[in-house]
Amino acid sequence: MPAGPGRAPRTGPAGGAGRRGRGTGAALAARPPSVTNGYISEWHERVADGRVMPGAAHRVIVRRDLPVPMRDGVTLLADRYIPAGMVRPPTILIRSPYGRRGAIGLAYGWAFARRGFQVVLQSCRGTFGSGGEPDPLDEHEDGMATVEWLRSRPWYGGRFAMHGPSYLGYTQWAVAPYARDLAAMSVQVAASQFRDAAYIGGSFALESSLIWTTLAARLDGPLGRARALLAPRLTRRAVRTGRPPHELDLLSAGRPLPFFRELLTHHADPSAPYWRKRDFSDRVGEVEAAVTLLGGWYDVFLPWQVKDYLALRAAGRRPYLTIGPWYHLDVRHWPVAHAEAVAWFRAHLLGDASGLRANPVRLYVTGADEWQDHPDWPVPGMRPERWHLQPGFALDRAGPAGSGPDRFRYDPRSPTPVIGGPVLVGNSEPRDNRPLEARDDVLVYTSPALAADVEAIGPVTAEIFVRPSREHADVVVRVCDVHPDGRSLNVCEGVRRLAPGVAPPDADGVRRVPVELWPIGHRFRRGHRIRVHVAGGAYPRIARNTGTGEPLLGGGGTMVPTELEVFHDPRRPSSVILPVVPR
Repeated sequence: MPAGPGRAPRTGPAGGAGRRGRGTGAALAARPPSVTNGYISEWHERVADGRVMPGAAHRVIVRRDLPVPMRDGVTLLADRYIPAGMVRPPTILIRSPYGRRGAIGLAYGWAFARRGFQVVLQSCRGTFGSGGEPDPLDEHEDGMATVEWLRSRPWYGGRFAMHGPSYLGYTQWAVAPYARDLAAMSVQVAASQFRDAAYIGGSFALESSLIWTTLAARLDGPLGRARALLAPRLTRRAVRTGRPPHELDLLSAGRPLPFFRELLTHHADPSAPYWRKRDFSDRVGEVEAAVTLLGGWYDVFLPWQVKDYLALRAAGRRPYLTIGPWYHLDVRHWPVAHAEAVAWFRAHLLGDASGLRANPVRLYVTGADEWQDHPDWPVPGMRPERWHLQPGFALDRAGPAGSGPDRFRYDPRSPTPVIGGPVLVGNSEPRDNRPLEARDDVLVYTSPALAADVEAIGPVTAEIFVRPSREHADVVVRVCDVHPDGRSLNVCEGVRRLAPGVAPPDADGVRRVPVELWPIGHRFRRGHRIRVHVAGGAYPRIARNTGTGEPLLGGGGTMVPTELEVFHDPRRPSSVILPVVPR
């Protein structure tokens, strides 16, 4: 039975799937039990006896709490996992703010050491026994000091690899352009910069930012992990109060959270001094290490992870890219990431490329329930296809006829909510958006039933002609797959924040607003319909636009509704551009 956009895959990307068809590694991506730790433990046992990655399993020796000196005198702690009986085995460095023991130690230390790699698992500054105060995203200096320490160890063999998801992936980029002995990287659900994920299209990613900062504040100390599990609930309770953003950390964490307030302050301006030592996106092309990337269609960092892939390709590198039907904390990608990392490290540290696939890009196509292999991203043969907003709330490939604009009113005092979509913590798989579509502050444009499948793989953009009554407004665009039974499942979305100087108005006050949506790999089935939303908010995923331009930190809380007109005529043809791949 085909898995629609919300169904879990039945097969994983390991095992040599062809360009179109099912992979053979079913155990790697099957839907796990509901208890995450139980699933991780089960996978760990499968790794141990060779069912996930065949090969010799080494006995592991662990050296705890190794002191690693930083340049400012602070000492960070690390655990070293050693495969017994090996002399200078290949080194994998993993830097994490989430601890070194428990599931992390099993999944990253023990599991790789069993495969013949020595692992240095280090706690970042100010976390889990490491000295100093936490300073999120400021990881370059500590990362390079750790690399210098590695080079001084008698057991270091001269080259190393790095591995890990999310923040553990970001710490790799903080080192990668500068460490020439870094031979290989395995990065999952992470990107080389955080700014654009915190300010999506210029709009503050409120929910994810507040959840992470609340979680991080509760993670260390007694019962830290148990207390951190409450962070999403506390965050969502806080945002439902309707209080201004600068008060929400007090409600979710009980105290001011410095990092959250830094994010509120520094916005999306890439020239802000705050970002200069926290953004490595302009150095990605300088990375000489071999890089493999794994992401999820529903992950908060996917657009920028794909841009990292493109930057490497533009520099002449040959990275690998895997994208599955996963969200950020989806445990189903853990075993896939491990298997791909072991194969990658064996190839680039040991010279054994037998575990690598022929094509560097592997994608799970939602709506089709199949993995596909391709030589590159964007997929060769992909062509951009415009789907135009039409009079009468239709959607069609043909250009629109002459018509007047559609109108809606966005009121920040009752902000347009969001159903589904990428969020840092929580299940981001597609959900039925019909309750959202019933609101009068969401415009909905729907195609006729498709006469043939439409396969869209690649970047998605929109071009919306809009006339807002105020200079400050948000334009949210979403693409949904409407099933024959009426379910309208979100596939991808994006937002663009308007302000003076952004998408300047023409003589009539109409602004041509480009919107970058999430990339997709999706098959709209014959008999289904394609649907596009246009709205003025997606709360609490993004902070409400107050209509005033007041700063997020310290604003007075004044909220003014905005009237928006959306145009769809020959002179102002609003459209969504889908990346269509011929079948």
